[in-house]
Amino acid sequence: MQTYVMMTRLNHSTLDAPENLESLEHQVKERIQDSLGTDGLEWVASYAVGGPYDYIDVFRAKDNDAAIKVSTIVRTFGHAQSEVWPATDWGHFKEMTRNLPGGQA
Repeated sequence: MQTYVMMTRLNHSTLDAPENLESLEHQVKERIQDSLGTDGLEWVASYAVGGPYDYIDVFRAKDNDAAIKVSTIVRTFGHAQSEVWPATDWGHFKEMTRNLPGGQA
């Protein structure tokens, strides 16, 4: 499975009170599970962050289509803006790039 990082920013009009965040989280999770099931989707971590985004989620999906579906559900049902980035483990990245031709002229 491929690893993805999703950056999410809630629209300010989404929630009328901070205590409703947990309810929204459960609703979005249910919608993702109803749409994609649990086969081919694994949540790795979720973080609340400061800065331009509100949340960072790391998950594994069977393919790009599944990752885009997750992001679309978050954007439409969760009333948020999101970006999904494919990610590669650092050790695997080093192996992949070890024998690439040099960029020096």
